Amino acid sequence: MSSQSSMLHVRMDTDLKQKATETLAAMGMTVSDAVRLLFHRIAVDQAFPLELKVPNARTRRAMAEVDELVRTRKRRFASADEMFAELEEDSGQ
Repeated sequence: MSSQSSMLHVRMDTDLKQKATETLAAMGMTVSDAVRLLFHRIAVDQAFPLELKVPNARTRRAMAEVDELVRTRKRRFASADEMFAELEEDSGQ
């Protein structure tokens, strides 16, 4: 490893940073540790360590539907049983 180091500046949502920092701390890691590990895997594997894909048309439609449900706050359920009961009712079973 090189004896020289350089800084990396990244802008991100404050809430996301806080949650990730807390999660990493629970794992015994710092944010810097995680970034170094990410960059190490990229350099060694010559690939991003997560599978990234462009969503297909069906997935994009499902994502848009979820966004709309969240935006309009439609169909919220108190439990999975409540959700499945309504789905069965909607399907005529």
